[in-house]
Amino acid sequence: MTQLPIDEILDIVAQKALIDRSKLNPTAKLADLNVSSLDMVEVMFALEDKFGIELPFNANTNADEFETVGDVIALVEKQLAVKKGASGG
Repeated sequence: MTQLPIDEILDIVAQKALIDRSKLNPTAKLADLNVSSLDMVEVMFALEDKFGIELPFNANTNADEFETVGDVIALVEKQLAVKKGASGG
């Protein structure tokens, strides 16, 4: 099984949302970390670029679906699995 890129995801979240990397873990609430919707858009674009995936994210409609850092990780993992399945690899 492929190693999931959790550290890379957390690095991107920390960089784009200007958060101390040590504060990031899957149970950390984005609201508690003061991650704005604009920050989330930046994070999503960076994750899409990094992993070559498309994330179904719209700050106006589904930002509420992302309550924790773990929600972001889960979405990336899901899209990576879809991509892997689509490529037959």
